[in-house]
Amino acid sequence: MQIFSIKIHIFAPASNIYTIKMQNSTRIRQQAILEIIRSAPVYSQEELALRLKEAGITSTQATLSRDLNALKISKIPGEGYVIPVQNHPPTTDLSSGVLRIQFSGQMAVLKTRPGLASAVAALIDTQSSRTIIGTLAGDDTILLIGRIDATQADVLDALSPIFPDIKNRIVI
Repeated sequence: MQIFSIKIHIFAPASNIYTIKMQNSTRIRQQAILEIIRSAPVYSQEELALRLKEAGITSTQATLSRDLNALKISKIPGEGYVIPVQNHPPTTDLSSGVLRIQFSGQMAVLKTRPGLASAVAALIDTQSSRTIIGTLAGDDTILLIGRIDATQADVLDALSPIFPDIKNRIVI
């Protein structure tokens, strides 16, 4: 990545450097905004700016307003900011997005199609039973943590209403 940056500085006009950096920072900032809002309720732009700052991203109020508008995120009284359904992949795609599941005790690793792990994890967190304590998602991998007394069968039963063919995707 640094080599690419050096080539830009040597061969590209200064205006192109700024454009490339701005496109990348906008995309990174907007992705961070989506992750922050998905992870916990956010009730104000000040709170969002603070959470972004904690993540190492500084932003002005005007930029946050533009980002929220671009992402079509709205604010509902008493609920805070909400991400519209169109910013989430459709549920039908999510159910086919889980490629395999592998267990280690009460924990499981789910492999998804690239880019779907966050959406699949959010779906599991909102729709699964008390058998599943929570999830942690990357780009294409989810760590699922089951209750201490949960068996693998219990976890699969909790996932079956969301992913009907999950039992066919077990890796031993």
